[in-house]
Amino acid sequence: MLRCFSETELQPITNQHQTRNNSGAHFRVRISGELACFTRPEFSTERFSYETITPSAARGILEAILWKPGMRWEISRISVLNQVRWVEFRRNEVNQRVPTKAAGTAARKGKPLRDFYANEDRAQRNTVALRDVDYLVEARILMTAKAGPEDNLAKFCEMFDRRLAKGQQVFQPYLGCREFPAKVVLAAEAPKPIPESRDLGWMLHDLEYGRERSPRFFRAQLKNGVIVVPEWKRAVRR
Repeated sequence: MLRCFSETELQPITNQHQTRNNSGAHFRVRISGELACFTRPEFSTERFSYETITPSAARGILEAILWKPGMRWEISRISVLNQVRWVEFRRNEVNQRVPTKAAGTAARKGKPLRDFYANEDRAQRNTVALRDVDYLVEARILMTAKAGPEDNLAKFCEMFDRRLAKGQQVFQPYLGCREFPAKVVLAAEAPKPIPESRDLGWMLHDLEYGRERSPRFFRAQLKNGVIVVPEWKRAVRR
């Protein structure tokens, strides 16, 4: 059964974890898969992955299991459990997709969509991806301004517990690309990360949504296999 960890319980295992004013509800999950590609934004055409999973990708995986308007996920730590291994390949990708809004309108009103043939609009792109990835992700649930009178942390903890135990998902969790499915399981214990330390450079923290999507970055430091993710407000707009 999945446990909702308190700040005090996490402290002995994650001795570098910083206590926060709004403690939220903490979880520890293990995310793994055969292939992963967390594309660096500076490569506009070819796909070249970061060396590890990004906080935004980890958040997306957790939201694939549970997301509600009254809550949000915040990633606090990422532990790399497998050595970083690369794989390079080429594949055909479509340049455009059927707009989601158009598909929704067609479904509601019964109007047919325009014909779309992938073979007529595709390009071959190179991908430098990761293989055999395994991460320990520590995250917490925080309440948002959209929380209703019946919403609370205990309720969301129980929902996440139940959905993860039953394998229920909003959509299939994936590791950067939808073709690379992610396996998400409970991490009752903290496995030992890789014994490596390095500067990973500027890493995407997440996107700030508004009229336009604005990315925020942070200086990622891998210390003994662990990345401590700063709070969202400390990320840098670039």
